[in-house]
Amino acid sequence: MNIMFLIEKTAALLIAPLGFSLLVGLFALLLAMKGWRRGATFFGVVALVWLYIWSTPWASERLMASLEHQYPPVPMADLVSAPVAVVLGGGISAPKLPHRLAPDLNDASDRAWYAARLYRAGKVKSILLSGGVDSRLGGLAEAESMAIFLRDLGVPKSALILEKASLNTRQNAAQVKETLEKQGIDHILLVTSAVHMRRAIGHFAEQGLRVTPAATDHRAVDTTWDVRKLLPDSGSLADSGSA
Repeated sequence: MNIMFLIEKTAALLIAPLGFSLLVGLFALLLAMKGWRRGATFFGVVALVWLYIWSTPWASERLMASLEHQYPPVPMADLVSAPVAVVLGGGISAPKLPHRLAPDLNDASDRAWYAARLYRAGKVKSILLSGGVDSRLGGLAEAESMAIFLRDLGVPKSALILEKASLNTRQNAAQVKETLEKQGIDHILLVTSAVHMRRAIGHFAEQGLRVTPAATDHRAVDTTWDVRKLLPDSGSLADSGSA
């Protein structure tokens, strides 16, 4: 496995709300074992409060909205055309025999569906699917799983370009640049979840590509106040971590 990928993945887990809370909680436990009760109590409370905050829909929705509202939905007619739409992986898992016979769609599978809409609307001539496979899991690359779904949606195989080497957004950008450079293409419609778009654009801009955002998978659609949004749940914690 790529060492840098492993380091980046580990760092991301540790700074996410759950990972950070566990890290601080572990530190509190070590202090308690050393007999430093006041310090242990302080850091234990910090860990619990931090975990609670980012587990509430109230906090999670506001975090998601702060990122998503920078890239609101754009009517199809108002989107500019580009030679290719680049779709980032993360929305479709590979088949896993004998338990899963077909690709599995998650919340971010909107990315592939939106790319199909762009193609059918004539906004792009081809779709580049970017996503490799974790060597620990094996099976199909994300790009291959997305291709199965897109072909089921009616996109012809001839319109699909597969990039199967990348494991994160930084690698997505570098591999896409290399692929498109051979075809003389430097302008893309970038298709990814709205919450992920700012980070993705940064990586693609570093590669010298002209990026037009085509954001989808908007999740923070109801940020109105409701006292029940102070009740923690695992879904909100997951959303906070993905943001």
